[in-house]
Amino acid sequence: MASVSIKLPDIGEGVTQAEVVEWMVGVGDRIEEDAPLLAVMTDKATVEIPSLCAGTVTWVAGEVGDVIAIGAEVVRIESDGAAGQPEPGIGDSPAGVPSPSAAAPAKSAAAASDAKAAESSSPPAMPLRSPVAPLGIGAPRAEGWPVLASPSVRARARAGGIDLRQVAGSGPGGRISHADLDAVFAVAGARTSAGPAWGRSTSAPGARTATKEIKVIGLRRKIAERMTLANSRIPHITVIEEIDVTALEDLREKLNAGRGDRPKLTVLPFVTAALARAFVDHPGINAHFDDEGGTVMQHAAVHLGIATMTDTGLVVPVIRHAEALGLFDAAAEIARLAEAARTGKAGREELSGSTFTVTSLGPLGAVATTPIINHPEVAILGINKMAVRPMWDGARFQPRKMMNISASFDHRVIDGWDAAVFVQKLKTLLETPALIFVSERP
Repeated sequence: MASVSIKLPDIGEGVTQAEVVEWMVGVGDRIEEDAPLLAVMTDKATVEIPSLCAGTVTWVAGEVGDVIAIGAEVVRIESDGAAGQPEPGIGDSPAGVPSPSAAAPAKSAAAASDAKAAESSSPPAMPLRSPVAPLGIGAPRAEGWPVLASPSVRARARAGGIDLRQVAGSGPGGRISHADLDAVFAVAGARTSAGPAWGRSTSAPGARTATKEIKVIGLRRKIAERMTLANSRIPHITVIEEIDVTALEDLREKLNAGRGDRPKLTVLPFVTAALARAFVDHPGINAHFDDEGGTVMQHAAVHLGIATMTDTGLVVPVIRHAEALGLFDAAAEIARLAEAARTGKAGREELSGSTFTVTSLGPLGAVATTPIINHPEVAILGINKMAVRPMWDGARFQPRKMMNISASFDHRVIDGWDAAVFVQKLKTLLETPALIFVSERP
């Protein structure tokens, strides 16, 4: 038997640390080689760290929510193999798996003794998740049996408060799928339809007095950090304007009627096209501001971020070169990216590099919003609720389809006048959609 130290590998260029978002093992668990030990989150991706050997877990580094440096020790395993298993660290393969040729001579008795001494002097292992009663979904896994599931399944389970160790997977080797989670949520919903079990005061029937503490971790923590950065560094100015989208809606309905097997058009592809057109005359809006270097970088390419709500929080997938896409192409790309984001399948390159962001509350809508800029961008557009309102045409009131837009700007580099002119340009394009597709330049 030998003690093997698993260290957090290099998981991306420029990444120096990662947050623990899930432990798949605890002290005393039996694991197999390549079984996942823990999942960590960087700025853009969640990565599972596998075991390098079979054996018994003797120590784990901290708990969910802790931030660990690249190269730091995360797990110790009493290996079933011969003594002298290599200890991975910085320089190992990105997945944390050594090359097939990696081998080392057997440790001496003194080295093994030193390893035992170091293990005994290490800080006590921290308890991990407490088992929960199975929700009518099969017996819990035997102690040490690995949980096999994709990162998106794990993220969805975390968001729903489901312990995957209690879920019987239907896939190969007991792998848990989204369909297995659907069954879990159906059972859990039936058993908890009355809502969470809050404490009740004995002196006031019906009064709820309990307090629930929820640790901010994972994607929620990343969102909090980015919002804090944007709100603390960027002085926002927000312009709210009313748009008559009656003509746009008439055009959209006609195009959808003849779309064939192409995706259905929503308002968003028209907004995308209008923004790309408006940036031609207002390049300073499609830009980044390096506030430390004191430079503004204007971008000819329109890489449009579309804020998308998922089960684990808000993410911003990016439509590359939106200026080169037709309406139906943009609709297809928006649908594809939204689905990838919601299922956790969006890659790092699909979640970074935006030059301007659009956010919308969708069917929930709002009369007006004050969106927060996606740092280091200099502006963001919020799409608000559409409604039929009576509008005066000079002779009588007419029913018109109206929609408010809310645009926030970085007031350090964009003056209020320029912000208002840009919003008026968008208003003109959206109220007369034919202008979106007509070039004003020779």
